[in-house]
Amino acid sequence: MRRLFLLLWLALTCGLAQAQEIRPADLPPEGRETLALIHQGAPFPHKRDGIVFQNRERLLPLRPRGHYREYTVRTPGLKHRGARRIVCGGEPPTRPEACWYTADHYQSFRKITP
Repeated sequence: MRRLFLLLWLALTCGLAQAQEIRPADLPPEGRETLALIHQGAPFPHKRDGIVFQNRERLLPLRPRGHYREYTVRTPGLKHRGARRIVCGGEPPTRPEACWYTADHYQSFRKITP
């Protein structure tokens, strides 16, 4: 039991428990738009798009500060940024190594698969 707890703790703290994936075609339409803007390099509709995401929740693989950037996924009907984001890691930002989608403001992530 102790070993199982240790393995679970390691998986959670190292970002390895994040197994869910999503294809770009399964993102909401606004998510597909945001992903296209990321690959184009802009223009982004929100001034905070592209800022460093610090991974404080430690749900993504651990990387040095500055590796991840976050982008807003517009939510129809809201006048503020809402909870939906795409977080990408790697350089250059227009060709990220990997991206993740969150619909609940960093409570959970789904890796965007090619």
